[in-house]
Amino acid sequence: VDAFEMAIYQVRNRDYALFLDAAGHPAPPDWNDSDLNHPDQPVVAVSWFKAVEYCAWLGKVSGRNYRLPTEAEWEFAARGGQESCLYPWGDEPPQDRPEYRRRWGGEVRGPLLVGGEAPNVFGICDLCENVHEWCADWFQSDYYAASPDRNPPGPASGTRRASRGGSWRHHVKVSRCASRSSIPPEFQYADYGFRVVRDQNTS
Repeated sequence: VDAFEMAIYQVRNRDYALFLDAAGHPAPPDWNDSDLNHPDQPVVAVSWFKAVEYCAWLGKVSGRNYRLPTEAEWEFAARGGQESCLYPWGDEPPQDRPEYRRRWGGEVRGPLLVGGEAPNVFGICDLCENVHEWCADWFQSDYYAASPDRNPPGPASGTRRASRGGSWRHHVKVSRCASRSSIPPEFQYADYGFRVVRDQNTS
């Protein structure tokens, strides 16, 4: 993929609150749930459409073009240059990690605060864990068998939008860098969030 810049953190409740206040949008479901609404937890229950609107708003106020990552960009970032590793942290199974009990073992309901563990080699936190992350692409299960070799944009149409990464609710399912998932873009689930990317600034 061509060079791009990815947010260190998943979009937090504190970030999304600025968007809600500025744009006058209604809050997502679960906004007032005490298990999900800490300012530094990732925002959840945001549809794909609202995630795209957030990117457009952020671009307008910042003067930069923000967007959702493609699946290919997301996986590139998650791998952190370690192409053969299963997870951003290496090949260690999630169950063997010190944070397993707190993150996936049922001690808490909801995602952890962003940035609670060390970032990957690229300096990005919480990839493959905390919340599933929306991607820009339509989803097609066999897309990569025939996709372009460079900057694959995803299929031209579909009924489900792609997502990447594991979540607090789905144990360790889809936590590998290469794992793919999808849901209809209007769905708003308590373990779905997003992070933003932008094209690299060459000025």
